[in-house]
Amino acid sequence: MRMGLPPNPMTTDHLLTLTQWLSPSYPVGSFAWSHGLEQALADGQITDAASLQDWLAVVLTLGTGRTDAILLCAAYRGQDVAELASALAPSRERRMETLQQGAAFATITRAVWGLTLTDAPYPVVVGQAAGLVGLPLEATVRVYLFSFVSNLVQAAQRLMPLGQTKGQILLAALAPLCDSLGIQALGLGLDDIGSAAFAADIAAMRHEMQEPRIFRS
Repeated sequence: MRMGLPPNPMTTDHLLTLTQWLSPSYPVGSFAWSHGLEQALADGQITDAASLQDWLAVVLTLGTGRTDAILLCAAYRGQDVAELASALAPSRERRMETLQQGAAFATITRAVWGLTLTDAPYPVVVGQAAGLVGLPLEATVRVYLFSFVSNLVQAAQRLMPLGQTKGQILLAALAPLCDSLGIQALGLGLDDIGSAAFAADIAAMRHEMQEPRIFRS
């Protein structure tokens, strides 16, 4: 679907494709990146489930989550936003994170679905692919945001004594935020992009010098 066409209803095929693309099993390498979370934990900015939830809520609403959602919607509608998405990354590692995951997504999706995709930052190539196969935009952006925060919770579980149950409680608490942000992004444009998640951005910058570490960002 592209701008100007009626929205597509969600079909079973759409649902299964979206689930596959944004599943942890889709080989984009998300397990290797913590988005600066590793540094924030090392610095004591995150100490328990409550502070982790607060951190992730800020990243969603004032940082990468909101920005990625707007970029995904723009790419879905056919706008060329790859260079902008790359330029918006606040650190070298965060740029690598979005570019390498995007390239991996493009590679596997070209091979399986035969789509004409170019390597681009992760939200951009997901938006492009979703538009090409006609996935509903509203569902795509909402599930993308939930997948994004789910990957960060999994990273936290490797870095702190969070546990599986508390991790799932946290995700359930953040799900409504992913839902509302996804819906909000549908009505936003590139001029609405802005970030104020300064602590998360600084942690991502400082992570480049962290030793020892287990994540690439």
